[in-house]
Amino acid sequence: MPHDSTSVSGPVPLSLGMPVPQPADLVDGLIRPVATIPDVPVLDPAAPDERIAAFLASIAHADTGFVVRTDSGERALAVVAATVAALCGEDIRAALTAPDIAFLRALRAPAVAALREVLLAVETSAPEVVAASLAVLTQ
Repeated sequence: MPHDSTSVSGPVPLSLGMPVPQPADLVDGLIRPVATIPDVPVLDPAAPDERIAAFLASIAHADTGFVVRTDSGERALAVVAATVAALCGEDIRAALTAPDIAFLRALRAPAVAALREVLLAVETSAPEVVAASLAVLTQ
């Protein structure tokens, strides 16, 4: 059989690095004690919505992630929704005031991974309160 010189066969370079574990869902491992992750920007969720929106718009495309420190489950949920909105180019302020729970629940693994690369943790001294509010994302 003659050799077909139009097709090239040979080694295909692959990157076989160690797989990075991905969170099972939006909140898997998200809630942590205060000051667990050093040397990253910290978002104060008590800041005015305009300042939070500006912070999220800039951090969504930065080389570093951030943590939010809050004991308010409602505000933690709002920041999760607003971070997703920032990543998707959606209205960040609207997401802060009215998180779209159905949309957040429907995020696929790549979107969850993108969120978790930006929002590294919700640091809190009230993990039960925050977890109860974020539980709506896993139902």
